[in-house]
Amino acid sequence: MKNTIFTGAGIAIITPMYDDGSINYDCLGEIIDDQITNGTDAIIICGTTGEASTMTDEEHIEAIRFTVEKTAGRVPVIAGTGSNDTKYAIELSKEAEAVGADGLLLVTPYYNKTSQRGLIAHFTAIADAVNIPIILYNIPGRTGMSIEISTAKELAKHRNIVAVKEASGNISYAAKLIAECGDSLDVYSGNDDMIVPMMSLGAKGVISVLSHVIPKETHMMAQYCLDNNYAEATKLQIKYLDLINNLFIEVNPIPVKEAMNMMGVKAGPCRMPLYEMSDEHKAALRASLEKHGLIG
Repeated sequence: MKNTIFTGAGIAIITPMYDDGSINYDCLGEIIDDQITNGTDAIIICGTTGEASTMTDEEHIEAIRFTVEKTAGRVPVIAGTGSNDTKYAIELSKEAEAVGADGLLLVTPYYNKTSQRGLIAHFTAIADAVNIPIILYNIPGRTGMSIEISTAKELAKHRNIVAVKEASGNISYAAKLIAECGDSLDVYSGNDDMIVPMMSLGAKGVISVLSHVIPKETHMMAQYCLDNNYAEATKLQIKYLDLINNLFIEVNPIPVKEAMNMMGVKAGPCRMPLYEMSDEHKAALRASLEKHGLIG
């Protein structure tokens, strides 16, 4: 059994921005402190929710460095360094390790994609180049390809590849992944509406967007599962289902940034091509936030 990076609820944290599109580090620091105070178990920086695909190299590394320094060892920091260019992913991963990241999140190659043999070669090359643990990121809805179970089993043989963030939304696939690889790969839910179902099958936690607006409750949902108290965990999963759905009513992270702005957090805009929510969707999101007492 390999070492587990974290258990519970990690946040796939946004990158707050000023109106001119520059990164608001003061707000990022405040969000990090608030998350840790409210029980969040890990910070995942520069992932999909963090808009890493629109960052320059310098911004990407600076955001990781800032998060490592601000977190100051209180919880693990996991840096998104995946790319559809293996050489670039290696360079970015080595830089993330150098500035102190505790682990890496590597998405499957997108657009150009690859074969399953190519996936093994791609992830192995990156894992060979670093000395920190790696979470593979399976999100076919974004990338157009999935990690097959046999591929995950082969990659699990590498000492640095320790987990999978599973965000396909396919509970059958998740069950097979845990059944086949659970002794050699930790699995995290990549979907907030599947925290309890996946943890009931053996997942170690969630990499969450929901944590932005209810960090304490998201942590408790995962903790109840770890404590084998699925009755209480299920109550929270069902209670907040409308909020989860409305946080994904448009492309992530558009709604969660809007939610945080509504809550008085200076999350700012998304970078283009991510665009402002429609008035109809804003109203639905606001209604969920009001329902749960998150805004007046």
